[in-house]
Amino acid sequence: FKNSILIQQTSKDLVSIPCIDKKTIEQLNLNELCFFGTYKGTPCYSARITHNNLPDNLSGNSQDILSVSYKLINLRSLYGKIDIAFWSIAGYARQIFDWNIHFKFCGKCGIRTTRKKNEHARECTECKLIHYPRISPAIITAVIKDKKILLARGINFPDKKMFSVLAGFVEPGETLEACVKREILEEVGITVRNITYFGSQSWPFPDSLMIGFTAEYEKGNISIDTEEILEAHWFTAKNLPVIPGKQTIAGKLIEWFSLQN
Repeated sequence: FKNSILIQQTSKDLVSIPCIDKKTIEQLNLNELCFFGTYKGTPCYSARITHNNLPDNLSGNSQDILSVSYKLINLRSLYGKIDIAFWSIAGYARQIFDWNIHFKFCGKCGIRTTRKKNEHARECTECKLIHYPRISPAIITAVIKDKKILLARGINFPDKKMFSVLAGFVEPGETLEACVKREILEEVGITVRNITYFGSQSWPFPDSLMIGFTAEYEKGNISIDTEEILEAHWFTAKNLPVIPGKQTIAGKLIEWFSLQN
């Protein structure tokens, strides 16, 4: 299930990543099992699981397993509902799992690859080319003009009412600052100056590293790229529309603007 992850729920509002004993794991007949680290001494694994082999479905299960409910949910919908440490683990697990699935064969010669034991890497059994997990850098920028922030509604936003700061992927041979200028010019037709680093966040949809910046408006009028943007406007801190949550770097950038104004 694309972008889904297994969670356990002990009440309506209490959600966490399952911590399951070894005996139960063996009964689940999991595929693509991959160790990816430890959390407070507990080994962490990613694996393929379906609705047909959730822990709930095991016959003769122990009472502690039966006392919780297990379900597969979209990883994005989990954001903000669990501890940030577990969110980071979930995102990391999702990326490692997807990488293992998508790079089973060498992109150079087409021969099957095998997992290396001492690092997250897959090695071609023929040409010996080593494939590492892919990370796609993307910029995300708060553009400020006269105590207003530029926000836009993207065509692919899950929440069609939500506005956010502008973002885009870095192209080969491009600096982060050049990407900021290009993306903003392409998406809304304005130029910016005084680009300043703000912070970063791993964003596993599917494998992004979001690198945040602030920038000042320089010149131009808003002219949106209709293939990516539905609408874009300048907003004051007192009339903000629906925006991303504060846990996201987009939310943090907008919160930073609000505190300044």
